[in-house]
Amino acid sequence: MLKRQIVLDTETTGLSPQEGHRIIEIGCVELINRRLTGNNFHVYLQPDRLIDQEAIAVHGITNEFLIGKPRFAEVAQQFCHYIAGAELVIHNAAFDVGFINHEFNLLRPALSPVTDICGVLDTLKMAREAHPGQKNNLDALCRRYDINNSHRTLHGALLDAEILADVYLAMTGGQVSLNLANDEQAAAQQNVVVGQLQRTSRLPVVFASEAELLSHEQRLDLVQKKGGSCLWRS
Repeated sequence: MLKRQIVLDTETTGLSPQEGHRIIEIGCVELINRRLTGNNFHVYLQPDRLIDQEAIAVHGITNEFLIGKPRFAEVAQQFCHYIAGAELVIHNAAFDVGFINHEFNLLRPALSPVTDICGVLDTLKMAREAHPGQKNNLDALCRRYDINNSHRTLHGALLDAEILADVYLAMTGGQVSLNLANDEQAAAQQNVVVGQLQRTSRLPVVFASEAELLSHEQRLDLVQKKGGSCLWRS
């Protein structure tokens, strides 16, 4: 049975939808049976309000850049169709889900909450359970699981979703490569691994030197002199 997961991240105009802040970027990458498929969803959105300067400092998205970009209402059906029936994998899910539900509520007619159309898995909650008392933001998890995020100078929804996919796969003990799903390629890689294992299993036989054999015999002589039984010579 296929398991479809969508690793999702958003960027916003500010911290709280209750203060009228909106989503300005959505980035999603698709996993099917823990393999990245390349079927991504990425869009910048015109929020019809100014972005807080503190938010711009985090993600670098400016008001000028969003001029002419679509509004959420224009992509809502496409987005809902994309995530429907999947499990969303989100770091600090309450933040992103809260903003998405806020956007759904602004539509006319309003759409049902996210959890009515798909499941939600919070990787921040997972990380806190696995590493209590430690930093568990995305940068800290990249360091902990040896994932390269040196290209991440600013937050970005699609970039962060791609990094989170690697983190999630590492946290759950699976494949962490960003290679796209390809059965033939996977089979070829498996054959290479099997071949390597077969070669390394043929260990060389190392024989004892004459000096080592002499030392061994002297040790056995000492055992017999003390009245012990020597199983090596029986």
